[in-house]
Amino acid sequence: MSAILEAKSVSKIYKNGASEVKAVDSASFQIHPGEFVGLVGPSGSGKTTMLAMLAALLVPTHGDVLIDGINLRDMDEKERVKFRRNRIGFTFQSNNLVPFLTVRENVELMLRLNNLYDQDSRKKVDELLERLGLCERKNSLPNQLSGGQKQRVSIARSLIHDPSVVLADEPTASLDSQRAFQVTRLYADLIHEQKKAGIMVTHDLRMCEFVDKIIQISDGKIVSIIDDRETIKAMISCG
Repeated sequence: MSAILEAKSVSKIYKNGASEVKAVDSASFQIHPGEFVGLVGPSGSGKTTMLAMLAALLVPTHGDVLIDGINLRDMDEKERVKFRRNRIGFTFQSNNLVPFLTVRENVELMLRLNNLYDQDSRKKVDELLERLGLCERKNSLPNQLSGGQKQRVSIARSLIHDPSVVLADEPTASLDSQRAFQVTRLYADLIHEQKKAGIMVTHDLRMCEFVDKIIQISDGKIVSIIDDRETIKAMISCG
């Protein structure tokens, strides 16, 4: 099965006077359809920089990022913006919901931006909100929701336009443990069901209970890629 997302010897180097800082150093990995991956590492390890390159927000200094076989390096900025909007879904720690839009309108936003909004897509919104337990809150504003509900809206928004890749940056960091586990399980279930390539950046190994693979990064380098469930469980139990 071909990879949806592939990083090939990706590096990001910043100049600091006469010296160089390698935020990411020659990272390589693949993510296949229906694969949910945890990107873990200490603060300052390069996780956020790596995610930004996968999201076409940063251009690698060296190496290539491919999504659906398309090399992001070959695009100009205008093309990257369009590609991001069409092929990539995002969930952030702060959820970034538009405060004056209802739950339904926040989810519909990606469809409208991509000129995909019609009667069929409206039905798709309702089905996804029901799947996420948000049907009764679809006319609520973000300030009327709990933290867990807001994150579920963010998940719905990240998936509604049928992206190839979904990226989550510390999506449960502001939630208590119970809600964090609920949100992560839902996220994993939807990625598996819809055959997306999913990456979740997290500092909390407990959230990796639902991932298929863990990529550990330290000082910009990938130190291990673990795809064995028993090994992942052992890592989580050791904390």
